[in-house]
Amino acid sequence: MEITMYDKLLQLPLFQGLCKTDFTNILEKVKLHFQKYTPGSYLIKQNEPCNHLVFILSGQIQSESTDEVHGYTIQEEMESPTIIEPYSLFGMMTTYTASYQALTEVHTVMIDKKYVLTQLNNYTIFQLNLLNILSNRAQMAYQKLWNSHIGSTIDKITNFLQLRCTSPTGQKTLFIKMEDLAELIDDTRINVSKVLNELQQQELIELSRKKIIIPDLNRLVAYKERKLSDDSPEEETAETENSLQ
Repeated sequence: MEITMYDKLLQLPLFQGLCKTDFTNILEKVKLHFQKYTPGSYLIKQNEPCNHLVFILSGQIQSESTDEVHGYTIQEEMESPTIIEPYSLFGMMTTYTASYQALTEVHTVMIDKKYVLTQLNNYTIFQLNLLNILSNRAQMAYQKLWNSHIGSTIDKITNFLQLRCTSPTGQKTLFIKMEDLAELIDDTRINVSKVLNELQQQELIELSRKKIIIPDLNRLVAYKERKLSDDSPEEETAETENSLQ
């Protein structure tokens, strides 16, 4: 049976658990803005004000976040259905942290912030869904920050990527100089180069000039966990000392 736009909306994280009666009442009171994007067009630009909840109903998008201070850019491919930066709607920084571009034909629906406050906020299920999304993000960020500069070089590289990526799924592309990456993770360039080349040999990443492609971040993290469980502390220390000579 063909999935209707109504069914797709009910699949979105913020609306899951709502009964059809409540959802119908919401649709009668809340103005929905439907939009179609062609491949290559931008949905949102980094640093634009976040005044809407933006839901991706169908298609594939790519996020791109640039750190002007440290000189790197990271891209992520994302599948529908999903929601774009609900955490940017409130708080001290109410601007988008990344740009979002359509990779295929993309269909979206937007809900103005005022309707979130005046209508959607009246439904406990919606409040709980939003609270869960924000809490999960805060908890994941805390866990990632805890280990951001701890461990071996491969640990720090994977932690760097996990900290800056929204999701472990989908292809990631990091545009950065080798020496800049080494400085950001508090390691030596020779250690970083050695680990990146090892990961490329394992077909976990693809290297080119100022560019690292990670087809599957989950596979990379799993490889790191296996490697660290196999290597003894003595072997790891000796390897690091040899690479610095």
